[in-house]
Amino acid sequence: MGTPQADANPKLATIQALLAKAEDPATSEAEAELARTRAMEMMAKYGVDEALLSDGQPSGDGITDRYVDLPNPWAMSRVRLMCFIAQSVGCKAVHLGVKGAGGVRRVHIIGYGSDVQRAEILYASLVLQMLGGLNAQIVPFGVRSARAWRNSWQLGFIERVIDRLKAIEKAARVAASGETSATGRSGELVLADRDAMVQAAYRREHPHARSSRGSYSGSGYGDGAAAGDRADIGGPRRIGAKAAGALTA
Repeated sequence: MGTPQADANPKLATIQALLAKAEDPATSEAEAELARTRAMEMMAKYGVDEALLSDGQPSGDGITDRYVDLPNPWAMSRVRLMCFIAQSVGCKAVHLGVKGAGGVRRVHIIGYGSDVQRAEILYASLVLQMLGGLNAQIVPFGVRSARAWRNSWQLGFIERVIDRLKAIEKAARVAASGETSATGRSGELVLADRDAMVQAAYRREHPHARSSRGSYSGSGYGDGAAAGDRADIGGPRRIGAKAAGALTA
């Protein structure tokens, strides 16, 4: 899944440029930290701004959906990352299973257009970090299953990254509670209404969807969680652990 095009939206183009700068090996750590932090702040603010500006104008930012095909290697880790990112930015997502040859798995994302786009941009950046970090790992001597260790490393990475992302998004929502929309409604009410609308649309499409839990077998979980703490998304360095692994969001 490539990076979504944002040429028509200067704000998203700026965010993508900042993320690219943070990922560039030639960028110093100090510059990368500044770029990634600014990108995440802009991303969260963009989501709130779009919600307030489009209040009362469904054609401006209505509910939409997107089917995303996620390939191997590590297709299930990609699914988890995509689903949790979607949930964190105000969307809902469900894993539809294997679609086609090669173990490609499909995820259905439902949400407001601006939030679906945000989810895609974040996924495009974070999946590169996850797989790049995984490829750099050396499985410790004595581990019985290298695959289980690598799988648990990814689970740890995903959990910590999503914890941090949720904290950034929550802070943006709190800051918006005192703002008003284009129709004069409070930011808190607008965002709550959007959540309810997305939930209703999701239930219409997938009335029987259930959450499932991921496996935490494998001693690489802690190392992956530590890598997630260092992932290039800005915000707090460490947030308390929560359960991860649900494939619907």
